[in-house]
Amino acid sequence: MKISRKLFFIIPAALALVSATIINVQSDKEEAIDQILMQSLNGVHYSPQTIDNDFSQKVYKLYLQRLDYNKKFLIQSDVDELKKFDKLIDEDINTAKFAFFDKSFDIINTRVDEAKAYYTDILSAPFDFSTEESLQLDAEKANYAKDKTALKDEWRKSLKYQTLARVVEMMDNQTKAKEKSDTVKLKSREELEVEARKKILKSNDDYFKRLKDFDRTDRIAIYFNAIAGIYDPHTEFFAPKDKANFDIGMTGQLEGIGAQLQEKDGYIKVSSIVPGSASYKQGQLKGGDIILKVAQGEAEPVDVVDMKMDDAVLLVRGKKGTEVRLTVKKPDGSILIIPIIRDIVVLEDTYAQSVILKGKKNIGYIKLPSFYADFSGKGGRSCAKDIKKELEKLKAENVDGIILDLRYNGGGSLPDVVDMAGLFIDKGPVCQVKQKANPAQVLEDREVGIVYDGPLTVMVNSNSASASEIMAAAMQDYNRALIVGTSPASFGKGTVQRFFNLDDYLPPAYANIKPLGEVKITTQKFYRINGGTTQLKGVIPDVVLPDPYYLLDQGEKEQDYPMAWDEITPAKYATLKQAYSISQIKTNSAERIKNNPGFTILNDAAKRLKKQKDNTVVSLNFDKYVAEQKAYKEEAKKMDALDKEIEGVEVIALKADAFPESDTVKVNKNKDFYKALKKDIYLNETVSIMNEMNNGVSMKK
Repeated sequence: MKISRKLFFIIPAALALVSATIINVQSDKEEAIDQILMQSLNGVHYSPQTIDNDFSQKVYKLYLQRLDYNKKFLIQSDVDELKKFDKLIDEDINTAKFAFFDKSFDIINTRVDEAKAYYTDILSAPFDFSTEESLQLDAEKANYAKDKTALKDEWRKSLKYQTLARVVEMMDNQTKAKEKSDTVKLKSREELEVEARKKILKSNDDYFKRLKDFDRTDRIAIYFNAIAGIYDPHTEFFAPKDKANFDIGMTGQLEGIGAQLQEKDGYIKVSSIVPGSASYKQGQLKGGDIILKVAQGEAEPVDVVDMKMDDAVLLVRGKKGTEVRLTVKKPDGSILIIPIIRDIVVLEDTYAQSVILKGKKNIGYIKLPSFYADFSGKGGRSCAKDIKKELEKLKAENVDGIILDLRYNGGGSLPDVVDMAGLFIDKGPVCQVKQKANPAQVLEDREVGIVYDGPLTVMVNSNSASASEIMAAAMQDYNRALIVGTSPASFGKGTVQRFFNLDDYLPPAYANIKPLGEVKITTQKFYRINGGTTQLKGVIPDVVLPDPYYLLDQGEKEQDYPMAWDEITPAKYATLKQAYSISQIKTNSAERIKNNPGFTILNDAAKRLKKQKDNTVVSLNFDKYVAEQKAYKEEAKKMDALDKEIEGVEVIALKADAFPESDTVKVNKNKDFYKALKKDIYLNETVSIMNEMNNGVSMKK
């Protein structure tokens, strides 16, 4: 069908008042998506882009990266052929044509068909692990193969590495089994190698079956996403089935392990951990981890690379009490198998919790997993109201200071941030929110009075994002709190996104080309009251405590094409006079860290992980590989020394939270919570910092 008439495209007034724009929608669905997508992006995105040669080259680079992210299919001549289009993609976009995409689609399909023969041939014979050769694991550092012969050899080395890793894993497993039972018969390395190749063959069979299902709709979604991704990393196009997968990840987060998953570049990535969930309690799975395999208990793991999101989610989910084992790749490049017993989320664990940390002084501690709110208006819980209650309970206990823990808090309700900040300051601005070409809106606490005016410390890390950053930034800008971080900065996400359904911009007469999909667009940006945005830079802590990942680049700045940091006019506010010396506190903290064996272990671990991430070449020689893995494990074992309770601080329940000892559920839950706090080396140092802070703050005159 040919759509010849003109269609008016109007962005909803609730987000931005945009003049009606006339576009010509062609009969082809792809052309319609192209036109409506671009009108959407440049109509409401915070930073519209100029569609020119520079934009074209960025799309080319990002699309090529996502087309063959592991460089397993394309050869250099393919790249050279596609490079001819790098300054022509803007013309394709503006005219709703697909010359570049069509060429890439033909090439990748041809190369995938050819690669099917590689792995079956290579895996038909034993590998020689005595030779001296290596494999580059970081695709960004690797070059495209110069020809098909070189590409097949790269496949050989990749399959050899997979088999080698599997053999070593199987050898370790049978050694452990032998230690438990004398009846276990040990297999030779040659026998294990045969078994390993069979498993790798099955894994690649499954992989290519998934690739076979990867059709033009899937490929063109990658292309449209490369276009959207130039605006910023949180602006995304969702084909209809991809949006369904996204919804599965969001609405299904409370089932199974309690992790929000997202698909990016063929990988299943953990975007966040749900407070109170099985993953949250187990503790090893973190946002930013990439899930490579999923196993049901001791069963053979299933490779989920290039697996559709809904299929991967089905593998991860399961009944309460059953075990799932996730093989994950950490940000430093290390591979870890994480066993998780599936469970339902304990709602109480998602809410604010308080205790007293009794040592030289009585320090109140509040853990806030997220900025939750009652968005339904049906009388649900609000984090701001809950924090007010916790503050009042702690004040009744006459605490000498309070720690607000926002580590791993990914954000949530902005109105609650404003209300919560008002508990610690008299009335005044808390943050600024801005849409494109509009003046910034200052969000203020208008309620006179302070609930708690004593010493305050806010803890953050690289996973503290969005609303958490606004809260920490406001307290820092007012000099109201000392910010303690276990990373050089918080995450750095200072933007807000909204979904638009592209079908809404097609008239009923053209329903036959629906559904088109949806687009998530960044429409707003957060700014601190001092005028700087939390975007990209995040919140810089006053005191930084080293953790194993603090030397690795993390957060928003590691995303593709993040929006820039900038400044606007500061809001009008009065800072508070600090009753303590930050420089002296930093000096004293650094001295304690220097003399603390636990922090020495963490510093060493950070250096090791940095070196491990930078060294992305792995040996394919059996003896060298085993030696490398043994060295990694020995270094990792040193972290076990931190898994013990720290003396000097006692965790005490609040009198207002008392419950009978007969309530075994609460007794056991509190034991687990308290035990984790007693082992927390960062919290222990923050308590020492709080002990140095004088009581109270006062307004500058």
